[in-house]
Amino acid sequence: MADKITVLDPRGYPPEVIGKRLANRHESLDGKVLYLIDCLFDNADVFMEQLRLWFAENLPAVETRIIRPRESWVDDAEMRAKVVAEGDAAIIGVGL
Repeated sequence: MADKITVLDPRGYPPEVIGKRLANRHESLDGKVLYLIDCLFDNADVFMEQLRLWFAENLPAVETRIIRPRESWVDDAEMRAKVVAEGDAAIIGVGL
């Protein structure tokens, strides 16, 4: 067996990570619109609904809206623009 083989590293090359500041926090969510973003992962819809019910029971002054992108793993610019224009905060749920 004199033939040589090439072995590739399956881990690939990680991208450079650049840190970003966290978004500024609101003093309170009372009277604010909170988007719950269901990213279409398995069971994320169930989690988002449970989270919506928690807010309704524990923080009723917060208006929650569940929103979903058109497809998973693809940036939905229209959905993102709606959240920015109409929402005060967002929680992104990626599944359980």
